[in-house]
Amino acid sequence: MVQAPAVTDQLAIFEERLKTVTRVMTTKAPIAQTPKELVWTLNKAKLYRYVPVLPQQERHRIPLLLVFALMNRPYILDLRPGHSFVEFLVERGYDVYLLDWGVPGPEDKHLKFDDYTLEYMPRAIRKIKLLSDVEEVSILGWCIGAILTTIYAALRPDDGLRNLILLTAPLDFSNKEQLTFGRWTDEKYFDVDKVLAAFGNMPPEMIDYGAKALKPVENYVVNYLKLWDNLDNPQLVESWHAMNTWVRDNIPMAGGAFRQLIVDLYRNDRLMKGELVIRGERVDLSRLKANLLTVIADGDHITPPCQSESLVNKVGSHDKEVVHVRGGHIGIMAGSGAQKRTWPQIEQWLGAHSK
Repeated sequence: MVQAPAVTDQLAIFEERLKTVTRVMTTKAPIAQTPKELVWTLNKAKLYRYVPVLPQQERHRIPLLLVFALMNRPYILDLRPGHSFVEFLVERGYDVYLLDWGVPGPEDKHLKFDDYTLEYMPRAIRKIKLLSDVEEVSILGWCIGAILTTIYAALRPDDGLRNLILLTAPLDFSNKEQLTFGRWTDEKYFDVDKVLAAFGNMPPEMIDYGAKALKPVENYVVNYLKLWDNLDNPQLVESWHAMNTWVRDNIPMAGGAFRQLIVDLYRNDRLMKGELVIRGERVDLSRLKANLLTVIADGDHITPPCQSESLVNKVGSHDKEVVHVRGGHIGIMAGSGAQKRTWPQIEQWLGAHSK
């Protein structure tokens, strides 16, 4: 029996849709394509400087260092051409650097916040000052990168940090009822020492599952339904492909730092209480004096707004501002509305403070 043309056409369309789904779910999208140069390394960490596109006289004087989380790849900041925060900044004359923490191996399981904030970051910043021929820098810290940059800024307030931008910063752990991740980290249910004794570093699969399980229907069902519903839109498909590439590309978190995150912060809120000690130095937030911009995602279920809002009352900065943006933890910087809602606000503030 010969099939009717309409049925044949529908089967062909369905076959093409399945091919598209298979491609974007099983391959990696081209990412991190903004031209850059490797300028410094330490252990697994790498410091990149993005190639400028504007002449020297049209660039901002103060360089910007981007610092992302420890358990995710930083190329979320340079996801794809036309939708890259890094590209956006470079095109507007910023001297942009990116600190990539790298992938910790078993030999790195003892790395702590102490190492990242008092060894890695100061050395990288010295290199930036040398290469850019400046005495001051700006830093943008996102997620756990915001924790590290806040600690550094409070411990080394006189090292030339002029501007500090914090994105979805998980700093205040006092409101236990609103801490979504708190339900996984309570010592009654989660023995951090047993996990680290077994694995050394915190496995990326466990971190990823913990994040996705906070919204299981959205992450395991709705996300793929959205892809299927938009398969006829090549732009949305490639956007989904790029984001899926990043989401699946997780890395371990050094055991020492993970333990500090759970015990010192989630369970005991030592940073905001002024009890956090880094290499014998107490982290006093009132010593932080850099110009401060805190960007809060109103729909953030990973870092609820309450974790970021109270910092401005603790720091010694005279110039400080809090901006609320519609969106989620990642969406405010990498979602479809980031280029209109978030990036311009950051750039406007940074430009005014980088002259």
